[in-house]
Amino acid sequence: MIRWRRGEVRELLPSWPGVRLCGVALAGGATETPTTCRALAYTDLVGSPEVGDTVLLNTGALDLGLGTGGYALVVAVPDRLPADHEGPGHLVKARYTPLQATVLGVDEQDSPHHETLRRAHGIDGMPVVVADLHSALPAVLAGVRAERPGTRVVNVMLDGGALPAVFSRVLGALREHGLLAGCVTTGQAFGGDLEAVTVHSGLLAARHVLGAELAVVCQGPGNLGTGTPWGFSGVACGEALNAAAVLEGRPVACLRISEADHRPRHRGVSHHSLTAYGRVALAPAEVVVPDLPGDFGASVRDQAWPLGARHTLVEVSTSGLEDALSALPVPVSTMGRGLEEDRAAFLSAAAAGRHAARLLGL
Repeated sequence: MIRWRRGEVRELLPSWPGVRLCGVALAGGATETPTTCRALAYTDLVGSPEVGDTVLLNTGALDLGLGTGGYALVVAVPDRLPADHEGPGHLVKARYTPLQATVLGVDEQDSPHHETLRRAHGIDGMPVVVADLHSALPAVLAGVRAERPGTRVVNVMLDGGALPAVFSRVLGALREHGLLAGCVTTGQAFGGDLEAVTVHSGLLAARHVLGAELAVVCQGPGNLGTGTPWGFSGVACGEALNAAAVLEGRPVACLRISEADHRPRHRGVSHHSLTAYGRVALAPAEVVVPDLPGDFGASVRDQAWPLGARHTLVEVSTSGLEDALSALPVPVSTMGRGLEEDRAAFLSAAAAGRHAARLLGL
């Protein structure tokens, strides 16, 4: 299950807060000839490797050639262990794994926000955009900014992709440029501004602790799909819509759309959206159908039409949204495709953000 390797840090590579990226000389496995790889260390978990350190690595994702997770992961720096974490918190994430971490839950008894969360019963009609992929997040924010600049938006991160929030360099950039007010990590995900047990408590924390006017719910970078009707992490999108509705928010469903994906199940409206919103989401939501041109746009409208049996379909103009996407401080990318290669994917997410921002004016 785990592919263990030992290596030596040879160089420190450009890194970002919470993550140290290293060039490591790797030995072991099928051959004794050392090779070089990039290894990623989460500094809050394992400390900060330095040149010359011996490191223990998990190379599973690297060996599988995963696009998002294509790093060796530093499991320990055995000769220089980090200091014990002495902070508060009894909420354990990545539970019963060798790297389980104790964090302060926003709603646990030792939290200064415990009483606020204990008394909170809803999110006061807050719009909640739900998207399948982490790559939709900046595009949703572009749509929000185009419609209502200055809106206070919080990301509620599900645990279907990367568990450590710091893996996402996009989150940091969006925060730095004022497009995102914070991140709440839920379930087994950790490392956000606030830690929550469920998407429900995460939404409550976003609203009542971070002061969100609008929330965007999505998984971290990376996702799991098996090419089967139910075996994909985006099923959680349907549950997130239910949570937003139960908490008296305004659930807004962002369609996963692609005009460039080579896989038929993801061309046009992805089967992920059709399944999560059409069969998992039991509460009614507003499904944003972007007004895309030509035959492709007509096909998207036809594919989305069955969702109208349960939800309200809202057609939203994409006029001006391509400029809003180009003006983002980070380049948009999904499955290795940028705006030029797959405009529909990002215009769909931006249209969902535009619609959610408009709800704030009603």
